[in-house]
Amino acid sequence: MNTVLITGCSSGYGLETARHFHAQGWNVVATMRNPREGVLPASDRIRMLALDVTDSESIRAALAAAGPIDVLVNNAGIGVVGAFEATPMAHVRKVFETNTLGTMEMVQAVIPQMRARRSGVIVNVTSSVTLAAMPFAAAYTASKQAIEGFTGSLSHELSAFGVRVKLVEPGYAPTTRFSQNTELNIADLIPDAYADFAKPIFADFANPALTTKESDVAKVVWQAGQDLSGRLRFPAGADAVALSKAR
Repeated sequence: MNTVLITGCSSGYGLETARHFHAQGWNVVATMRNPREGVLPASDRIRMLALDVTDSESIRAALAAAGPIDVLVNNAGIGVVGAFEATPMAHVRKVFETNTLGTMEMVQAVIPQMRARRSGVIVNVTSSVTLAAMPFAAAYTASKQAIEGFTGSLSHELSAFGVRVKLVEPGYAPTTRFSQNTELNIADLIPDAYADFAKPIFADFANPALTTKESDVAKVVWQAGQDLSGRLRFPAGADAVALSKAR
């Protein structure tokens, strides 16, 4: 039976992806910084492990406990919304530590086992901000664009060993905790000088024409994990699909 390891399973896309893989009959290793009971169904095919993707020892311990995995889903991430001018560089570094370097270190840690078996899939979850430039998302976009370039290069690099590498690009899901997954208050990151510019933008955020559901992302991650066509990018959610087609 196949095994998937998913990062960032405490809520949102990661949690729903864990549920979806389990429903398909897979063994699921659901990881999060602070595992807690009740977020996933009780099952002998689900294990919850503590994992902080910004901590090398935590990565080593989690992968040792997980054993061989067939699919790695790099979903863990933190966000930041606001004017870049007002965003503390300390937080920008935290965003890159999790979204970019955390993903890269997870990938580097699983490559040896997949390369040795000449099989496996790595799915890196980015964002629809990589599909179209959006205001008040500069640092977050940069952290995700880095993974887009990284994944494209890596897909060529590992294809010689039978390891597939994929990108899933989710759209905007108002029901996720993404905007809460930061210690910063959005209002503090919109200086008065930006107020007139920001007002209609945040009004659009509050009433989006198209959105993404957690289940949309889970299904597309599953699809990417099964794909044998050589396709790299998989937009997830109605808004992400529309942006991808427009691009």
